[in-house]
Amino acid sequence: MNPLISPSLLSADFTNLKADIDMINRSEADWLHCDVMDGTFVPNISFGFPVIKAVKSICNKPLDVHLMIVHPEQYIDETARAGAMMMCVHQEAVVHLNRVVHQIHDAGMKAGVALNPSTPVCMLENVIEDVDMVLLMSVNPGFGGQRFIEGTLDKVARLRKLINDSGSRALIEVDGGVNDVTAPKLVAAGADVLVSGSYIFKASDPLATIHGLKHTTTAPER
Repeated sequence: MNPLISPSLLSADFTNLKADIDMINRSEADWLHCDVMDGTFVPNISFGFPVIKAVKSICNKPLDVHLMIVHPEQYIDETARAGAMMMCVHQEAVVHLNRVVHQIHDAGMKAGVALNPSTPVCMLENVIEDVDMVLLMSVNPGFGGQRFIEGTLDKVARLRKLINDSGSRALIEVDGGVNDVTAPKLVAAGADVLVSGSYIFKASDPLATIHGLKHTTTAPER
């Protein structure tokens, strides 16, 4: 089974965004990853819902929206209206996570939960059967182009065991430092979805780069 590929919009050329979206539409990418940052939960500010709505109007791929913000529960309906397929919130930013996961489902979206590098997977034991996806950050969130944290590989394996033992059907997504070297290791550890930003958008041939991520890494049978 090949991994799903979700290129990160944060690394696109915002002076020529339509061209990059057209490339994504022609590519073998499965989703488009959209990082919303507020400058409080993470030390950077990215883009908001007007950009996501504009992207949705020209993008043929499902939108994988990752909210790196405080109080993401206040923006569930707006995220749905913007056209998100997946709404992913941080465990560290939500007090009543079970409630928020169900509110996301009620709004018509799939629900994802993200973990920062220092947050252990055991924090999800009581919600793992309810979520559609877990996003593991393999860099400290806030900026693209960072070096991959090698300990993420063991974390993916621990999360895979938690999912299998619980009977959950959650996908494992990894974001940060994903390239031709780290992708095979992540898939071998149990990752289902690979987010990649600068490695794709800064490549001389982004279409070939996406193809490589999609087809040169195959997930182990499980």
